[in-house]
Amino acid sequence: MDSTVKVQGLSFSYGKDEILKDINLSFERGKFYSIIGPNGSGKTTLLKNIGKTFNVPKNNIFLLNEDIYSMNNKEVAKTLAVVPQNIAIEYDFTTYEVVLMSRTPFKKRFQDYNSEDFDRVQRAMKLTDTWELKDKPITSLSGGEQQRVIAARALCQDTPIVLLDEPTSHLDIQHQISFLNIFKELKTKLTVIAVMHDLNLASLYSDEIILLSKGSVLATGSPSKVINRENIKNVYGIEVDIIRNTSNGSPYILIKI
Repeated sequence: MDSTVKVQGLSFSYGKDEILKDINLSFERGKFYSIIGPNGSGKTTLLKNIGKTFNVPKNNIFLLNEDIYSMNNKEVAKTLAVVPQNIAIEYDFTTYEVVLMSRTPFKKRFQDYNSEDFDRVQRAMKLTDTWELKDKPITSLSGGEQQRVIAARALCQDTPIVLLDEPTSHLDIQHQISFLNIFKELKTKLTVIAVMHDLNLASLYSDEIILLSKGSVLATGSPSKVINRENIKNVYGIEVDIIRNTSNGSPYILIKI
């Protein structure tokens, strides 16, 4: 299967601090990927490079076989959507308006929204359980509610690639599960790439896991291949027991104290 996202020989530094070291990865349509690793391992930096938050060098990242270096921001926005870790919206747009803005990349200059756009907004907001919030200012919502609205915006953008940066960090357990279920169910037509801190959620929902350590890829593959005692000890420095989740047989971590 052709890769929807390909990372090829990517290294990245903040000033003199090298964060990513020669990363080589391929991501396919129809799969949910989780990037895991301790703080400072380069997870979010990798995701931001894929999303062209930074100026990416030529021949390092390809979206749908096109070098992201040659793509303008509008072209990137038609290809991937992002649910960021931190949401910074300071203006009192309604939640409906925030989600509707995701359709802007698909509009020509001065072209207005149409019934198809409005239908997409409604579907996305109902999927994320935010339709009842449609008339509320985004700034009046809790962190968890804002996170679900931003998820609706990403779904409404209707791109083949979705990036999730710690998507459940502001959600209670009920909404964590419902949030991840949405993207798990939609993954047949998407490539979902998520940065995850909760290793058990990553194990439960992922088709493949990428384990980063000090800016390098330590392991990739199925949850059963990547999440094991040795890898967790080497990367996180803790002793764990591994049992099998009764729902799908994925590894489940029990921390030894």
